[in-house]
Amino acid sequence: MATTTFDAVVATPRTGKFNKNHARRVRVAGKIPAVVYGAGQDAVAVTVDPRMITKILHSESGHNTIFDLNVEGSGVVKAMIVDWQHEPIKGHLLHIDLKRIAMDKTMRVSVPIQLVGVPVGVKNGGGMLEHVLREVEIECLPNDIPSHLDVDVTGLEINGVIRVSDLPHSGSIKFLGEEDATVAHVTTIKEEAAAEAVAGAAEPEVAKKGKTEAPAAAATDAKKK
Repeated sequence: MATTTFDAVVATPRTGKFNKNHARRVRVAGKIPAVVYGAGQDAVAVTVDPRMITKILHSESGHNTIFDLNVEGSGVVKAMIVDWQHEPIKGHLLHIDLKRIAMDKTMRVSVPIQLVGVPVGVKNGGGMLEHVLREVEIECLPNDIPSHLDVDVTGLEINGVIRVSDLPHSGSIKFLGEEDATVAHVTTIKEEAAAEAVAGAAEPEVAKKGKTEAPAAAATDAKKK
């Protein structure tokens, strides 16, 4: 796991009605609304400094970073960012969900897969490397969460495939999902062009909603998990 150290994130409990006006006032004051939950305790509505959250999200371990969360009046706990929402135009943080983490209990997270090197099938065979699976779900203790998984693809020939089973395995990490799922492969240029032609003939894909979408009304503020 990445060893980047952050100052404790201070969370101030919120009171009153959690509606659009309340959230707007929080943001005008330079904070963002958030919810803290997990570890068998009640969810708590709080405000936090968006600069601290942005720094964590942009770190090497990103949203998988475990940090100290100082909830005023309740003490310091270990926490992780599990969901966040951006304003779609300027990208400002609008709301985040924080989960209390028990360091002695395993948890499920998704970690990115990074391809290392240039495949021989690309370098000498004129093929094309396709990165199919960009992150994989694992289960492990919080201290064993890697910031990413490196995969050496230099030995891939034309039609060569890297699967989940080829990723670096260890006793501290359990891979979830299919072990034979394709992570990356090398195809010929003709095969790639044919695949793109088939995809272009299909119906347009509906835009997927993600963490950069605007939130749904003020229900987010009152959401509890």
